[in-house]
Amino acid sequence: MVELLFEDIFVLMRLDPDGKKFDKVSRIEARSEQFDMFMQLDINTEIYPMHVGDKFTMVLAPTLNLDGTPDSGYFVQGNRKSLADKFEYVMHGKLYKISEDSSSGKNAKVEIYASFGGLLMMLKGDPSNAANFELDQRIFLLIRKV
Repeated sequence: MVELLFEDIFVLMRLDPDGKKFDKVSRIEARSEQFDMFMQLDINTEIYPMHVGDKFTMVLAPTLNLDGTPDSGYFVQGNRKSLADKFEYVMHGKLYKISEDSSSGKNAKVEIYASFGGLLMMLKGDPSNAANFELDQRIFLLIRKV
């Protein structure tokens, strides 16, 4: 069984908050329902259009293998089932920065940054949600609208 690094349902609040910079890519801002995490994420809207108010499940996983075995780094074509079969939009990337602010207690926040071939993600919220993340970790981001 795949052990997920993070999973929650998000609501898209804003689209391109700093203006549209690229034809086929939009930056979304969303907030999660269960863990109250804030996310900025670049999405290829040509292949996966999104709109303000959309609700979607977002998962971060270390592998797509359903048995939890590490990813080999190579795509093997075949009829093997994977975690990606349950989602509509999948990206593979690397976690490049984890930063915690200096405040302590209930107001402490952690920011997790990942790059998916130049499409960036920033996830901000309670540090307890970042316990499974490691710097330079390879991750898969999977999205499905609900």
